[in-house]
Amino acid sequence: MTALRAPHDPVPAVIDVEASGFGAGSYPIEVGMVLPNGKSHCYLIKPAPSWTHWDPEAEAVHGIRREILESRGAAVDEVARTLNQVLRGQTVYSDAWGHDRSWLARLFEEAEVSQHFRLESLRSLLSDYQVERWQSTRERVIREVGQMRHRASVDALIVQQTFLKSLPDGEAAA
Repeated sequence: MTALRAPHDPVPAVIDVEASGFGAGSYPIEVGMVLPNGKSHCYLIKPAPSWTHWDPEAEAVHGIRREILESRGAAVDEVARTLNQVLRGQTVYSDAWGHDRSWLARLFEEAEVSQHFRLESLRSLLSDYQVERWQSTRERVIREVGQMRHRASVDALIVQQTFLKSLPDGEAAA
């Protein structure tokens, strides 16, 4: 059983990555995060020349067209350096650790930049109490947030708020 977090424990930084597809050949197209202080960041990523895979089903989920990435996305190395600047030395949590870890690794490898923050699974922070309440709390948070777009910074906010509101004293924590 995972121990309950003490009331003085910090709010976790949460990250989410949207990608060009769901499987092999996919790459990150957007990174969003919410920091412990509630500040959010979101970065569209211009695909590297060798990143050609594009899945229309993934586009239907996140709603980001490749043309938007080409015209408004930041260069891979710029996004990697910015993530390091914002997250340096921190542990940041993901609810889709396996996917987000591989997409972030692809970003940093392409940029030829070392990652200077740690990525961990949000599951490592959850108590059994939170796990039991996660889905119903998440649905409530989505209604409260009032944004249904599937984008990285919104998803990170939903995860962070679900974490907080699923704590035993979640109503007071949020």
